[in-house]
Amino acid sequence: MQRILIEPHYLPSIAYFSAIYNAEEIIIASNGRFEKRTYLNRSTILTANGPLDLSVPVFGANKRIPIQEVKIDCHEKWMNNHWRAIQSAYGKSPFFDFYSEEFKAILYAESSHLFNLNKSLLTMCLKFLQIDTPVFWEENLDEKAKPDLRDMRGDIHPRKPISELFWFNPKPYQQIFGSNFVSNLNILDLLFCTGPEAIEVLKRSIVTLENK
Repeated sequence: MQRILIEPHYLPSIAYFSAIYNAEEIIIASNGRFEKRTYLNRSTILTANGPLDLSVPVFGANKRIPIQEVKIDCHEKWMNNHWRAIQSAYGKSPFFDFYSEEFKAILYAESSHLFNLNKSLLTMCLKFLQIDTPVFWEENLDEKAKPDLRDMRGDIHPRKPISELFWFNPKPYQQIFGSNFVSNLNILDLLFCTGPEAIEVLKRSIVTLENK
């Protein structure tokens, strides 16, 4: 087992949880620089028209400021758009009613900073998946940068194909729309479609990190 260093994604993908599942510790980097067009403020769901990206509007996206300093632009009322899209996509899924209210509450809490929003959502996802690996939210990584720390920041990126994710071999499950399986959507797709079985699907999608 290894200690994993990774950035805080918005409603992380299934590949994200596959990366951290077998970790001894999960270290979330908060002092890295924010980059546009990444999963820091972007997530993908499956709708009747295919995959749809949800993006949280932020201030200062062009300035590459530290992640923990990135503020959400709440003037756009993005929460309404995101929740309508999620409800439209998954409202009839088997486990939507079981999980949805807690996710909705976090989205509508109007977090001022992206880091706090992502932290709350990740904590909720880990609870629902029953992953109890210790999570450390670090600003200063100097003491943490040791040989047993696997740095996975930037490994999961919209511009990187799934084939490059050596630890991840997505296993199909029954989705709401279409006959062709769409892999590596955000974790809501897996939770709403499979419920308590989500962790078993996740386990089957993991390629061991040993000797990688």
